[in-house]
Amino acid sequence: MQITDKDVKAAIGPVVGIVQARMGSTRLPGKVMREIGGKPMLWHVVTRLAASALVEKIVVATTQDGSDDRIADWCAENNVCCHRGSVNDVLDRYFYAALASKARTVVRITSDCPLLDPALVDRAIRRFSEGGLDYVSIDPSFPDGLDAEVFSFAALEKAYMRAALSSEREHVTPYIWKNHNIFRICKIRCETDLSKMRWTVDDERDLTLVNAIYDGIGAKGRIFHMEETLRFLEAHPSLLEINADIERNEGYAKSLSEDKAV
Repeated sequence: MQITDKDVKAAIGPVVGIVQARMGSTRLPGKVMREIGGKPMLWHVVTRLAASALVEKIVVATTQDGSDDRIADWCAENNVCCHRGSVNDVLDRYFYAALASKARTVVRITSDCPLLDPALVDRAIRRFSEGGLDYVSIDPSFPDGLDAEVFSFAALEKAYMRAALSSEREHVTPYIWKNHNIFRICKIRCETDLSKMRWTVDDERDLTLVNAIYDGIGAKGRIFHMEETLRFLEAHPSLLEINADIERNEGYAKSLSEDKAV
């Protein structure tokens, strides 16, 4: 018997997509409000996530810092739920955003992924809904920038209570995926290794590439998927050289180098 979207939601819902966003990026300040195709990057992330068939609610989790008033104002203007919390303890911010939204299942999305694929998000949610798992993620064999993590509120709460390193608090899920003896974990892998492709936005080079993709595809607010992006880049391979020299997960590596107990 085919499992329907309604069945999935009944089994694991409410499914809440939480998008972490702040203005204080060190490498590209204010990047979440930088424009891509005439719209703020945050608009693209939220709009693409809203195209998921299985995400039932979206919350933008920003900080209480005054610099993030702009994000809260944008959410109010665009009828998007907003939760404001800790600046540096992003795990704390996620926990209380999930608690306030009564999430049973959480989908973690970062605001620097304007090419996220809602179909891939749904694939991860469906895998999670099959049961027996605490955490499902999109494997790094996919292009950087298609990241999505799906986990139970119970797993989030356990991480919130136990995570003791600053890197675990800042990056939300390391306590979960580092502890295979506690959590049941699954990664969705790409059939072809596309890990060298970088579709996330951390600096001007990334933004240049993403704008080139949106302009070249002629998106104009239309939801397009990974396959269409790949076909475009296969036809214009020189574009991939724009940001090819940037190391993947630089932010997490930096956090590890500065790690301390909290």
